[in-house]
Amino acid sequence: MLVIGPDPELLRGWAVPTATDIAFAVAVLAIIGSHLPARLRLFLLTLAVVDDLIAIGIIAIFYTDDLNPMPLPAAILGLALYAALAQMRQGFFARNRFAAWLILLPIGVVVWAFVHASGIHATIAGVALGFMIPVRSGETDADGVERPGLAEEFEHRFRPLSAGFAVPVFAFFAAGVAVVGDGFVQTVTHPVAIAIVCGLVLGKPIGIVIATWIATKATRAELGGGLRWVDLIGVGILAGIGFTVSLLVAELSFPAGLEHDAAKVAILIASVLAAVAASILLGARNRRYRAIAAQESVDADGDGVPDVYQREE
Repeated sequence: MLVIGPDPELLRGWAVPTATDIAFAVAVLAIIGSHLPARLRLFLLTLAVVDDLIAIGIIAIFYTDDLNPMPLPAAILGLALYAALAQMRQGFFARNRFAAWLILLPIGVVVWAFVHASGIHATIAGVALGFMIPVRSGETDADGVERPGLAEEFEHRFRPLSAGFAVPVFAFFAAGVAVVGDGFVQTVTHPVAIAIVCGLVLGKPIGIVIATWIATKATRAELGGGLRWVDLIGVGILAGIGFTVSLLVAELSFPAGLEHDAAKVAILIASVLAAVAASILLGARNRRYRAIAAQESVDADGDGVPDVYQREE
């Protein structure tokens, strides 16, 4: 077996920099990116979702120690029932606010319990249940506009509970680290901490930009919507904010101790550094796009048409 470094047990934290915290990354972009292209936000959202799905997949594959296959058929049956009800009766659940709590939620809890009993991390159950909710309704209103799907209805309905309670409570309990005096220096200089900070702050933007460049070359695609590569670098740095899911991976990677604390501290430090660095770069790009927008809106002759669109014959 290949052994890297003095302690191969430290390699258990290799997946910590994988995830991107959607909520914090999008919040930072919203604060500093008033004039950034809309496609940049879409790129960040897609990137963050894919990152988190990859991290969840890693948890399911590499962090499942004792697999018990017996409960899995019951979990699959429960998931199938959940999907059938959500797909066939999405109009009913959209119109009746408490129907999801009384019907879908108990089924989801049962699926979660069976997945947990199988030895697979129960986070996978939440992801699988989320995938079963339809995004499109297939119904139109009187004006021919498609009504929101059940996923959008649930997103608006449950966001206060998720963002206002679940995420802060998880972050409060997961981020608790006791480091005082010399212990803090020992923690932040630990190899685990240095590796995670480098992975989030440096590795994420390098990997994202290189992967995007390869994709554009392989498909002969081009950056659209006025985007520039420097914008993608800024988003790549912003993706280094790896808070919630990264903390979860750190919990699973290291037992309580110095490595555990070092991983958590590193995630917090890296998230702050990534947010500050991305704010500086994307803030400068935002000022550039704002100047372009101001120039394009100039109408010196007062004819109602911006001068940039008028050419001399």
